Parts: sequence; structure tokens; C-alpha cells
Amino acid sequence: MLEEELLYVLALQRVKGIGDINAKKLISHCGSAKNVLTEKRKTLEKINGIGSVILKNLLNSTNLKEAEKELKYIQENAIETFYFTEKKYPKRLKHCVDAPILFFKEGNFQLENQPIISIVGTRKITSYGRDFCEKLISDLKEYNPIIVSGFAYGVDICAHKAALKNKLQTIGVLAHGFEEVYPKSHKKYVSEINKNGGFITDFWHNDKLIRENFLKRNRIVAGISEATIIIESAEKGGSLVTADIANSYSRDVFAVPGRSTDIYSKGCNSLIKYNKAAILTSAKDIVTMLNWELGLKQPKTIQKQLFVELTDIEQLIYTFLLENGKELLDLISLNCKLPIHQTTTVLFNLEMKGVVKPLPGKLFEAV
Repeated sequence: MLEEELLYVLALQRVKGIGDINAKKLISHCGSAKNVLTEKRKTLEKINGIGSVILKNLLNSTNLKEAEKELKYIQENAIETFYFTEKKYPKRLKHCVDAPILFFKEGNFQLENQPIISIVGTRKITSYGRDFCEKLISDLKEYNPIIVSGFAYGVDICAHKAALKNKLQTIGVLAHGFEEVYPKSHKKYVSEINKNGGFITDFWHNDKLIRENFLKRNRIVAGISEATIIIESAEKGGSLVTADIANSYSRDVFAVPGRSTDIYSKGCNSLIKYNKAAILTSAKDIVTMLNWELGLKQPKTIQKQLFVELTDIEQLIYTFLLENGKELLDLISLNCKLPIHQTTTVLFNLEMKGVVKPLPGKLFEAV
């Protein structure tokens, strides 16, 4: 992104009361963040959901002044930015209605062409939860997933450490800016995580941690991954909120069962009981439900027909994959304007005809 546009995106991000949903609406209507902040008041007033308070805040000149300071920090510290209209912006996150218009990266990781799972749970992890978390990640090592969590006490830091032990990339999603470390006792892990992973946040570098930030953090944890895993949770807790967010995004959610008398299994048991999560007893459950095993199998040699007859709908999907390369099932359905169940059937037929192949993480590719 050009420096000038980044400046205006930062300024728009700083407008009080606007939020990511309205920010996207404004950018879509005006064409760019700069246009939003330089547009005439009469034009902005016509946009649905933009009231007098937001209009007043949009015209506040301090937004640009603060953005200039943040831009300077970004440039001086080589912080990578992800803008929601850019191709490099994570596809899964892009299709979450409340995903951040802009977030920041620190560290060394690649988000493309790798399975991504989030692992969260109680801050008061038990030996049962710790053993399960460590074994799960160890057993998933051959599939090379990126492990995402919130860098908090308990399950979060256990997941990060297990990922590092198994030489997997791991990403901590922060509820504050990069100048702060929370909890402070985890500062000793920052350097190692940055070497084989890193941190992301949509908060500015000097934004402090407040309670409300955790909900914003959790939407990224749930949205960037293809599945969210709850290791342990009491009857109430932040990880259950993350599970609800993941469900609202139509993502897979897994929960580890435990004894009904165990305090930190009650949340997971409840998720399973009310069909808000699939039961997770081993790594095989994830591999099977997310179709990861397909990525490790040697593809059979398919004798392609010289003239493959495709129906109109098959041709629609096949052409889309030819033009766009590897794509998620959800995005194929969305872009081809077909329901998921029909898209799945058509993709299976295309696979049988030898013109499409499935990949790990519900991805498909034209042969």
C-alpha cells in the first residue's frame, strides 16, 4: 500500500465510534480511505448508518495528526501492515464482516498455503489439559499447521510453546499494541516466537490493554483460522466467546471432553452437548474433519480426457479455479453464487472427471 493511503487508513481507523464495519462501508462507497476523509459532508450524510456523531468525528483534524505518528513508528520499526482490500490479507479473515480494516505484523511467518488452527482455553490449565495440548500439536506436526493463540496464561502459552518445540510456526494475537507485553512474565517467549512465528494485532503500538480489547482480539483468533480448538474451559470464559465467534463465521469448532465433575471441562462438555463443537479426542479427529490427510497422500495418476464434457455449473466452477488458483470451498461457493452443498457436489464430480483436485484445509485447485 502506498504511504499516503496507509496514512489515511490509519486516520480512519482512529476515528472514534466508527468501527470496522462502518469503515468498510465508507471505503466501499467513496473508493478509498483518503476519499472518505476528504469527501463533502453532504455526500457522507447519504450513507446508511453514518450519523451526525460519526460525521463530526470524521472531520476531526487530530485523526490525521495521530496517524502521522503511527505511520512513523511503522516505518521506523519495519512493521508489516495488512489492509483488507489487499491480496495478501488472509482470505478467511477477509470474509468476516467485522474483521479489521488494517492489522499489523511483527515477526517471521507466512499465512499463505498453510493450514491454520487456533487453540484456546482456560488460563488455569490442568495437567490433563497440558498433556492433551502438547500431544495434539506433536501429532499434528507432519501436517505443518500454523498454531494461533492469544499469548495468555494457561492453554494459550502451552500451545505456543508446544508449537515451538515441534518447530511449527506460531502466532500470538495481541489485545494491545506492540510496545506492551501481557502478561509480563511471557516477555521471555517473545524473541523465540518472533523467530518462528510472530505476533499480530489491530491495535496501535502504544495502545494499552483494557478489558474490552479481549473481545476484539478473539474475533481475529477465530476468523484467521479454519478451526478453533477449545482445550479446557470453565462454564464461563473467554474461550467460549471465541467458540461462539467461530461458529458465527461458520468455522469448525472442536472441544476436548472431560469428566462432568471437573471444573475446567464443564465449558467444553457444554459446547459438545449443545452441538456447538465437535468432540475432539485425538489429532485424527482434526485431520479427518478438515481433510488434511489428502495433502499427504500421493495423488494417483489420472489419465485426463482430451475432451471433458462439463455441465454449465461445472464449467462455472472450473473456470473460476483456473483463473484464481487454489481457493477455499467457502470462497468458491461465495464467488460462484452457489450454496455450499451444491458446490461440494459439483467439486466432487469435477474431481471424478480429473479436472479438479482437493487440497488440505478445504482448498481446491484446477488440475
